[in-house]
Amino acid sequence: MSCPVSPKLDFGGTTPYEDYVHASVLHTLQQQWSKDPREMSFLVITQVMELYFGLLCFEWRQAQTELRADDLRAAVRTLRRSDLHLQALSAAWRPIARMTPTEFNSFRDALGEGSGFQSGMYREMEFLLGEKSASMLVPHRAVPAMHAQLEESLSKPSLYDDVLAALKRKGFDIPQSVLDRDLTKAYEASPEVEQVWAEIYRGDDRDLLELGEALTDIAEEFARWRYDHLLATRRSMGSKVGTGGSAGVAWLEKRTQRAVFPELWTARSYV
Repeated sequence: MSCPVSPKLDFGGTTPYEDYVHASVLHTLQQQWSKDPREMSFLVITQVMELYFGLLCFEWRQAQTELRADDLRAAVRTLRRSDLHLQALSAAWRPIARMTPTEFNSFRDALGEGSGFQSGMYREMEFLLGEKSASMLVPHRAVPAMHAQLEESLSKPSLYDDVLAALKRKGFDIPQSVLDRDLTKAYEASPEVEQVWAEIYRGDDRDLLELGEALTDIAEEFARWRYDHLLATRRSMGSKVGTGGSAGVAWLEKRTQRAVFPELWTARSYV
């Protein structure tokens, strides 16, 4: 039986694509606050970044579920997939980073005090990576659902906490004090955890090595995203105060100095 040459055109209503993607809704969400055409590029890219923030949070929570089931291979596959999402997220900076100060200033006033610093989903992403701070809940108090979600995430294990718990169950000497620490605080490096990773990297357990490398890829790509943010800001607005009232470049420089999953970097000196 020969296949039809032409695609089906009449579905008697909305198309299955529309029902699944909700494209007509997506394309109503870009509403410029200035008349400058460059604002549309900035707005769409910012919304794309938000979607990637949500996707990364979804993937890392999935990896947590797999780690808790001690399915390290499934967790590594999920982490590898999330690294590709991070690469795409980083690429989104390029059009913004090519704006001159004059071009960015042409619509900057329309942002008012708006800033990516205020993104609840980005904050969720940081919390999942162990970058926690109760003070970061403050900007979200006026959005009760987002505030409640972040408050819950603040007190729950991060992705790295679940990695360390999985290593503990496999017999590695992860200090109980690390696992029982105050989960609402930012993760701080542990010499004992560093030695565990050094032991793993000196060994030949491919599953554990792949886990370490998948996490390192994520940490590296996240650091690259932060640094690209810094460069884009420095290039488009120099050292001006940020749109959200932060110190702008100075604030971003401080954030780029923090590494997630810190022992995965320092342990390499002992291998």
